[in-house]
Amino acid sequence: MASADRDYVLKLARRRKGVTTRELAVAGIHRQVLSRMAASGDIVRVARGVYQLPTRAASEHHGLVLAGIAAPQGVICLLSALQFHGLGTQLPYEVWIAVDRRARAPRPQYPPLRVMRFSGKALSEGVQRHQLEGRQVAIYGVEKTVADCFKYRRKIGLDVALEALREARRARGFSLDALWRYAKVDRVANVMRPYLDAVA
Repeated sequence: MASADRDYVLKLARRRKGVTTRELAVAGIHRQVLSRMAASGDIVRVARGVYQLPTRAASEHHGLVLAGIAAPQGVICLLSALQFHGLGTQLPYEVWIAVDRRARAPRPQYPPLRVMRFSGKALSEGVQRHQLEGRQVAIYGVEKTVADCFKYRRKIGLDVALEALREARRARGFSLDALWRYAKVDRVANVMRPYLDAVA
């Protein structure tokens, strides 16, 4: 292995987002260089095709980053989005991610995913992009997440949806107009109306 190739890989692996096999292929570095460096412990594989230095500390959102790598077109949703926004008491062991209903389900070795099938505006509306560990991760905003919780109340529990609504109403920057818009997108406006009046 040429020392120049090794040095280049280490330089890229120092970045927060690490180095990808695609980047090295474009630079003309053979995949075997990565394999040897991983075997010797110079770098570690953190997701399919993504490597970092072994000393790189993961953030509290590392699972969301890996889920975003595994499903680039997916959006972090429901319990994982609530946790990201600091709403409620849920601590999901899986990363909840929304993908198009026709898309192939991602199956990474880690983290465990709870794949939800969204379509149309329910998938595309309310998406925010957050910079986590040097990568952009798509996560539904607070108002869209609350509406989604009511849409999927039978999966996550009505108590979780109500807790999310109560805490979101107290959050800075919360928009009732945006919540109502996403409730209509999710077709749960009539379901949510009495609960909105109750927590007003």
